Amino acid sequence: MHIPDGFLDLKTAATSAGLSLPAFWVALKRLQRTLPRRRVPLLGLAAAFVFAAQMLNFPVAGGTSGHLMGGVLVAILLGPSAALLVLTAVLLVQCLLFADGGVLAFGANLLNMAVVDVLGGYTVFVGLRHLLPNRRGLLVATAFSAWAGIVFASMSCAVQLAAAGVAPWGLVFPAMVNIHILIGVGEGLITTLVVLAIAQAQPDLLPSCKRDTTPSPLRHLIAYGLALTVALVVFVAPFASKAPDGLERVAATLGFAHHTVPSLLPAPMSDYQIPGIGSALVATGVTGFLGTVLVFALAHLLALRLLKPPLPQAGGAPRL
Repeated sequence: MHIPDGFLDLKTAATSAGLSLPAFWVALKRLQRTLPRRRVPLLGLAAAFVFAAQMLNFPVAGGTSGHLMGGVLVAILLGPSAALLVLTAVLLVQCLLFADGGVLAFGANLLNMAVVDVLGGYTVFVGLRHLLPNRRGLLVATAFSAWAGIVFASMSCAVQLAAAGVAPWGLVFPAMVNIHILIGVGEGLITTLVVLAIAQAQPDLLPSCKRDTTPSPLRHLIAYGLALTVALVVFVAPFASKAPDGLERVAATLGFAHHTVPSLLPAPMSDYQIPGIGSALVATGVTGFLGTVLVFALAHLLALRLLKPPLPQAGGAPRL
């Protein structure tokens, strides 16, 4: 669902960015107050995993592919504020290094895949958890909220495309929503499987688990998680489905795919390839590894920065 440059006019892109920035700012302020130091590496791990998962396109009906967006998954495990920070780090690296999403469309992609997906899906999750408080209810709420987050994001993207005038509202809205209803099934299934695995390996991360005992060390989870993530991008991502994703399929069907324009900032590893590496499979594995390391570092450093206390104002006397 990464919108490339050319699909949106400047007005729509600027409006989308303007809507996403307040949510990002509130998330940063909230994390600055509530983020425990022991969970900082988890933000890096979550960013690395989401980046890797977004490279693993799976086939859906009609020669279309989809991939895990991951926003609701991170929100369930670490909270919506952390999820917004994680998705921002992933989208920024994808945009600047891999041309996965346009520079001018970055604010729109942030709005769709971070703000709308995370907040919309997590709101559904919280509501369902009140109705279904047991362990089985956790899995039901996880699956449905992850599916809903994808659908909400597709609705937001359709509104942007219609506002930009690249396709009529009556065509682009049902086309985007219908294909992402199917992709959302995969999102819900993968998210639920990951949450189920976390429930077995590190149950204190889940909101439904009792915390009567001291939380177990996270170093093993982080080590295993990073190893699995690297294995996915190096050995699995090169063989992921090459079929167009939901947005690409809609653009081709409705005839606005030609609106794509080159990015203002040429990406050094566009389309997850590296000049000089003849094998597309090898290049995908190498770029996936580099991207995983970079998003882990970026999210980790952003989280560490939030832990630092604000500097005192110049000339101000300390308060007693």
